[in-house]
Amino acid sequence: MVTALISLDENSNRILNIVKARFGLKDKGEAIDFIIKKYSEDENEPELKSDFIEKIKKIENQKSIPVNNFAKRYKLK
Repeated sequence: MVTALISLDENSNRILNIVKARFGLKDKGEAIDFIIKKYSEDENEPELKSDFIEKIKKIENQKSIPVNNFAKRYKLK
């Protein structure tokens, strides 16, 4: 474990206290760890490739086919 001495402005300190209280954390160090883990989860989400987005947009623009009884038509039941 690494120990760090940090300086926070009042707003950042207030936010850490809110996170600490909301999630039942013991101290501000746990609140900082929690925020960093949440940020890294969000940042590690894969981005959609541009060719995939274009493909989806083309599919969205296609005319749909009305189906009266989907399960019966495709023998799902």
